[in-house]
Amino acid sequence: MPAKPVPVGQPRLDRVTLATLAARLTPRDYDILAYLHQHRVLTTHQLQRIFFGIPQSARKRLGALYALNAVTRFRPWAPYGTGSQPVHWLLGRAGAAALASRKGVTVRELGYNPDDPIAVSSRLRHQVGVNDFFSHLHHHARQPGTEAEVKAWWSERRCARLWGDLARPDAYGHWTDQNREIDFFLEHDTGTETLTKVTAKLHGYADLAEATGISTPVLFWLPNRTRETNLRRHLAASTEVPVATAVHTADGPAGPVWLPLGPDRPRLHLADLGTVWPRQASAADRQAGT
Repeated sequence: MPAKPVPVGQPRLDRVTLATLAARLTPRDYDILAYLHQHRVLTTHQLQRIFFGIPQSARKRLGALYALNAVTRFRPWAPYGTGSQPVHWLLGRAGAAALASRKGVTVRELGYNPDDPIAVSSRLRHQVGVNDFFSHLHHHARQPGTEAEVKAWWSERRCARLWGDLARPDAYGHWTDQNREIDFFLEHDTGTETLTKVTAKLHGYADLAEATGISTPVLFWLPNRTRETNLRRHLAASTEVPVATAVHTADGPAGPVWLPLGPDRPRLHLADLGTVWPRQASAADRQAGT
């Protein structure tokens, strides 16, 4: 039987090729591959915030990983007059094979899908927005003199596997900053859903809190102040789960942008929300068996 043809530009992934690739990959490279696998797509800017200091270093290393077929890339079309879109990066076949080998599993067991349709999906903008939220947190945590850490960042797909019969958050996070911490579910809002539909999501979170005994705050990250004001009018002054809202900012979500639902108070840093709602056993704790 003739050998199955190998696509142009994709070397045959035999043991020698994988060994050669593994010898070229650094621990940071494996972290990049893992993030691309977990979060589907990350832009050059996002990867720079998470892993690199300057744009030149990010572009150079990502170019090297692309040459090794560890990652692949695309640039979405941008409407005329809006400027160019950044390069978007995906896990490549060789990168998936190397990542699986490092974990001691097969590519199938890793759950890698080379035909992931995210590049042409209507959900691309939303996914990039969620990942932007967490990339800014990573960037904040990496600043000199900052005592902060993204202790958990679980993707929408991971959340759906765990809680999808009750609630479907866009992500789950655990953030610490100078001995303050908060666990939260993220609802990244792009303004495309009706506010009635957005508000109705809280019923699922209330059911999840009842089922798990963990009342995890739900954070609504909104596209503009008008949207935030209107959403808060739709929400009751007291909900069954803790809620805070904020508007997308260029500086990201770590700063004093969060407004808890309830009595009037100034906007708070993300970590300070933990002082409003004392931390319980978290979803991550339960998964770890603690």
